[in-house]
Amino acid sequence: MFPSNADASPREVAIQLLARREYSRAELARKLRQKSFDDDDIAACLDALAEQSLQSDTRFAESFIRSRIARGQGVIRIKGELRQRGIDQETLTAALAAVEEREAVDWFELARETLERRFSTPSENPKERAKRERFLATRGFDFEQIRYALSCL
Repeated sequence: MFPSNADASPREVAIQLLARREYSRAELARKLRQKSFDDDDIAACLDALAEQSLQSDTRFAESFIRSRIARGQGVIRIKGELRQRGIDQETLTAALAAVEEREAVDWFELARETLERRFSTPSENPKERAKRERFLATRGFDFEQIRYALSCL
């Protein structure tokens, strides 16, 4: 049984959160600040969790990237969302490279598959083509990937 939040330590709250899913260090710090814990206590707690490998920005980033690829999101959007979650450029780049290699990610094919799931027919006119382009752009695909996906439909 978990202690009530009133008498829980920062570590106990962080462990409860990490039991549900991976969190970046910045996300955990924000959540612990919302619970009115002292900044020094939060930093000490997060350092200890990282040392014990209970929290890892690299593991979080890789998990996040895999989940976003499964949703059909492109690299531009994934990078932006990771930055918003406090992941530094070096960790982001390494995690992205690791997932791309391990999962053999082809961003062009992902763009094509994402477009096919949403639109079953090719664009008949410029307005429809623009709609498909905007859809893929908001999903985080670059111009070349969008052009490829549209040429395949």
